[in-house]
Amino acid sequence: MRAMVRPLAERPHATTRLFCLPYAGGGASVFRDWAAALPADIEPWAVQLPGREDRLGTPPLRRMGEVLNVLVPELIPHLDRPFALFGHSMGALVAWNLARSLRRMEAGSPVRLFVSGCVPPQVREATTHHTGTDQELLAKLRSWSATPEAVLADPELMQLLLPVVRADIEVVETYRFTEGPLLDCPVTAFAGTGEESAGGAALPRWGELTSGEFDLRMFPGGHFFLHSARPDVLAEISRRL
Repeated sequence: MRAMVRPLAERPHATTRLFCLPYAGGGASVFRDWAAALPADIEPWAVQLPGREDRLGTPPLRRMGEVLNVLVPELIPHLDRPFALFGHSMGALVAWNLARSLRRMEAGSPVRLFVSGCVPPQVREATTHHTGTDQELLAKLRSWSATPEAVLADPELMQLLLPVVRADIEVVETYRFTEGPLLDCPVTAFAGTGEESAGGAALPRWGELTSGEFDLRMFPGGHFFLHSARPDVLAEISRRL
């Protein structure tokens, strides 16, 4: 079985590693085109959580604590050079908790944390989408406009995808924010201008979670501006690392 944390390109002379965490239901392939667009001094890595793509045979995780318990020891051996964390949607929430865990363990602090398409955890509203029926979950997926209709209409594919999406949403919806020491790294938040779930006025509150600098960058598009505005997203990441 391939590693949970894996490089997207081998760049031994890169000055910074960028660890990328996908949205709910997503896998390492979300970032497959990033290496070609990032400069040579950034080495992109992707996180492949259990239950998807080449880790399809392993049960998906359902609690944030479970995710951190398996991810932290996989990540620490690769923190031998400066690193940054990027996460989109669920991945942003995981990335922030990952940065907290690493700081608490004195295992390292990212040179920057990128939180994309995600409201700050201290203002997140309670939802229970993970308890819905398959049809309700399918409707939710359709509303996100990220999964091709051909996939949504394929019962066999959805039989594989829905349990992973449900588990990932459960990770987010059962997570409860707790006060703790601030991060000490810069935090950059990305959001789409047409993204209803972006939290609007709440986005600057990411800055409350760090003693470092904070900045916010908006991109045209909805929740998955990560794909539709990919060149601009990667340019902004590159400029900050």
